[in-house]
Amino acid sequence: MKSPLPKILLGLLMASCALTFAQSTDSSNASSLNKNTIGSEHHKILAAAVEATQLDDILENAGPFTIFAPSDAAFERFSNEKITELINSQDKSALKALVAYHIVAGHLTASRILRAMCRGNGKASFTTIQGKKLLAHLDGYDIVLTDPMGNTARITTADVNQRNTVIHEIDSVILPSQM
Repeated sequence: MKSPLPKILLGLLMASCALTFAQSTDSSNASSLNKNTIGSEHHKILAAAVEATQLDDILENAGPFTIFAPSDAAFERFSNEKITELINSQDKSALKALVAYHIVAGHLTASRILRAMCRGNGKASFTTIQGKKLLAHLDGYDIVLTDPMGNTARITTADVNQRNTVIHEIDSVILPSQM
C-alpha cells in the first residue's frame, strides 16, 4: 500500500507555492503589457526585444499567453554583447526565436504549472510559441524551467496578471537551441 505522505506533502507544497507566488492583480484592472510588467524598470531588455521582433502587437491583442520574463539582470548574465547583437541585427529571426521561446500559449498560473507537475510525477512539459518544449520541475519550493540545452531558470515572481497574459519573472535566459 502506497503511503499517502507524498500526496499530502505535494498538496501542502502546492498550497505553499500558491501563497508564495500569489502576487497577482485583478485581471479586470490589468493594464497594457508593455507599459507595465514587460516595460518595467526590471524588464527593459525584454521590452526592447519584444518591440524589435514586433511581437508586442500579438501579445497585446491575442492570447491568452504565459510569459516567462527574464529580468534585466538575467539578460546581463546571458551576455550583454549577444543581446545587443541580436536586437541590432537586421535579421531578427534569432531574436524572435529567443523571445518566442519564453512564451507559452494559454494562461498558466503557478498553481496550474504545479498541477501539471503533479500529473506528470513531478515534471511538466510545455510547448512554447516558438515550437520547442520547456520542462518544469520543483527544486525545493521553486519552480525551475529547463531548456533543451540544459540551462535552468527559476521563477522568482509569479502570477503577475495582465489583460491577456500571466507573467512569471525568471532569473535566467532560457534558450531554444545553441545561440
